[in-house]
Amino acid sequence: MEELVKYKSKDFESDQEVRWCPGCDDYVILRAMQRALPDMGKKKEDIVFISGIGCSSRFPYYVETYGMHSIHGRAPAIATGVKLANPDLSVWVITGDGDSLAIGGNHFIHLIRRNVNLNLILFNNEIYGLTKGQFSPTSAMGLKTKSSPFGSVQKPFSAGELAMGANTRYFARIAGNNPKAMTKLFVEAEKFEGTSIIEVLQNCVIFNDGVFDKFLDKEHRNTAQITVEHGKPMLFGKENEYGLVLNGLKLEVATIGENGITEVDILVHDAKEEDKTLHQMLISLQNPIVFGVIRAIEDVTFDQSIHHQIAEAKENASVKNIDDLLFSGETYEVE
Repeated sequence: MEELVKYKSKDFESDQEVRWCPGCDDYVILRAMQRALPDMGKKKEDIVFISGIGCSSRFPYYVETYGMHSIHGRAPAIATGVKLANPDLSVWVITGDGDSLAIGGNHFIHLIRRNVNLNLILFNNEIYGLTKGQFSPTSAMGLKTKSSPFGSVQKPFSAGELAMGANTRYFARIAGNNPKAMTKLFVEAEKFEGTSIIEVLQNCVIFNDGVFDKFLDKEHRNTAQITVEHGKPMLFGKENEYGLVLNGLKLEVATIGENGITEVDILVHDAKEEDKTLHQMLISLQNPIVFGVIRAIEDVTFDQSIHHQIAEAKENASVKNIDDLLFSGETYEVE
């Protein structure tokens, strides 16, 4: 058995100048990925990054692996072809909220529906950055931009709710300013068999600065966000003094020690539960917002089904090779 090369993060740094705006969370995501790749147990030549169009889509240039900067919104389709052609590859789609949820929305939902065994990182800054600050499908209502000078009147998509509607098997959300947790999450996602969707709430310092401050800044993060872990109570706060409980059909925040509430009353997170009711609630919750792996269920992948179908068709076919095809039916010789 071939011994795997032991890589370091610097082995995945390309010779290309990284060209994002100073202070952009894209740098954090790139560094987290470069730190995660050595722990994935893959050879460099077996890793592929496919991107569409947008600021995030420069990503393949900056990682020392194979990659392709493809076309607007179509990265999932190209990545699907790459994975079907070579199932041994670790395939990553790099996309933004504009690229993936606007022109690429159809490809996004059908990638999830099919459950292709690859990973998609959705850089969500709720704005079009590369084209200089137009509102995107995730932009908040009322946001004033170059394309909505009086405020956007369109209700935004929730990437998580859209993924759930397409029957996602794996959905995770992470803060763009949390590189340590991001690195761990990337490694976990690569091990998952199926389409893993990772939404990164990342800041655009130029056109939508501070859009996630209400969740991510130091003043609010202890009470405005919760990180869930499979099999553990859904607690949060500086001293884990708060937790999530069900009140009828709604999730609510309870304080430990008040109204007789103890840790026993707090919901335990089950990411592997096939019923997606609670996962949907967690994705939709905004106070606190939920980070971590929210859903991770096992299912047959698209590539497994396709290759099984091909093998079965070959086994049952009367034509096994080109000679069988050429000499099938009526033939004659020319002298």
